[in-house]
Amino acid sequence: MEIFIILIAPLLLAAISPLFKEERPLAGINAMGHLAILISSISLAIHITGAGKIEFFNLFHLDSLSAFFILVMALVNFFSAAYSAGYIRKDIEEGFVKGKKFVQYYALFNLFAFTMFFTASANNMGMVWVAVEMGTLVSAFLVGFYNNKKSIEAAWKYLIICSVGIALALLGTIFFYYTASRHGGITSLDWTGMMLVAGNLDPKVLKIAFLFILVGYGTKAGIAPMHTWLPDAYNQAPAPVSALLSGVFLKASLYVIMRYTAIVNKCMGPEFTGKLLIFFGLLSIAIAAAFIIAQRDSKRLLGYSSIEHIGIISLGFGIGGPIGIGGALFHVFNHALSKALIFLGMGGITRKYRTSDMNSIHGALKIMPFAGVAVLIAAFALAGSPPFSIFTSEIMIAIAGFRTGHYMATIIFLLLIAVIFGAFIHHISGMIFGKGPENMRKLGTPLGAKIAVILITAVILITAFATPPFFNKLLASSVNILRGI
Repeated sequence: MEIFIILIAPLLLAAISPLFKEERPLAGINAMGHLAILISSISLAIHITGAGKIEFFNLFHLDSLSAFFILVMALVNFFSAAYSAGYIRKDIEEGFVKGKKFVQYYALFNLFAFTMFFTASANNMGMVWVAVEMGTLVSAFLVGFYNNKKSIEAAWKYLIICSVGIALALLGTIFFYYTASRHGGITSLDWTGMMLVAGNLDPKVLKIAFLFILVGYGTKAGIAPMHTWLPDAYNQAPAPVSALLSGVFLKASLYVIMRYTAIVNKCMGPEFTGKLLIFFGLLSIAIAAAFIIAQRDSKRLLGYSSIEHIGIISLGFGIGGPIGIGGALFHVFNHALSKALIFLGMGGITRKYRTSDMNSIHGALKIMPFAGVAVLIAAFALAGSPPFSIFTSEIMIAIAGFRTGHYMATIIFLLLIAVIFGAFIHHISGMIFGKGPENMRKLGTPLGAKIAVILITAVILITAFATPPFFNKLLASSVNILRGI
């Protein structure tokens, strides 16, 4: 079955990493392995749309929502793996990665991938908690990969803040178990079992439990004001790792929040969770807007951009309804790919200029033409400009907001993203255009990075106008799961 390939392949890739003496063959096998995982995730999505769900070992429960998030993770993992080949090789040539430290990178890369795939496929919410915490520990080593003062500081900040979050999430999980066992008559933490008895659970306990879940997993998802680790981690992690954090880790944490949201909504309706998600969504967008306007560091700029988009996704889920939830899920997909694209381009530029200070980067389009074009395309995509797919999902959320009577929240949302659009494009254009340093030579882009950039650009352009039938079915079915239908 596809899920066995998706779960076992990263473990095998991690296990064989120490056997390689050179980075090039390991990078190639790693990229091919994640291509196989991507193909399997597409096959799984098609299979799920026909079968409805897959269950086995009383541990795994795969439905459309699981398959959707696994597909998003597999896409970002593959593009990051393809880009890692040239990126890590350049680090080796410049002396940033010495000896066989590249083995550590690829082993951690794949262990992280395994924990995230397990998060999206496990039925037991206790096991999900363990998987998310394992992912936090593994990715902390990736954030501090370069082992310098700033990267170690960022890794510790990331680890401490996220550990506080996971402790709160554990309390929320315990409260869910308490009401499920006492009022629902079940003795497990299986998501499917909780959904069956959701109507019998205690609303008062669920409110407390959901607050802990939202703050706990929201810390890992980058929801404001629990977001403070995110800009520092993005600033110090290797570019492919930053793409993984944005496209995989944040989305996996949102996935867990949505699973719990579905239980609470089935018990007491969507009003309670909706208000919280709208509030934290708008707060995240507003905080991101303020920091994006004043930002001077390109990597931190991308960090606050992620906070903005996590806020947009939360807002869509909070507004609810088929269009709001559908727009939020589509935004999960769009943001993951668009953010991966800009990290793949920005990583090469900041390394070439040896700084992430935007005041010191000018004329990148002349110095690194391919990377410069990639960053420019990704910037307009992330800013929500047509004809890119993020524009489509943002419009869906805005339409849902007006249709459901959330007029003030929707107006604030539109005003904030308009401000962010102007500030974000202003910052990026200052880096891309202009005259580059006279003593700096032009630099090409590795083949793996070019392939990843071209594929991502094609996807975010095409999906703005049309998506494959299986994807539409997957999205519609995921919406119904979150609506309790």
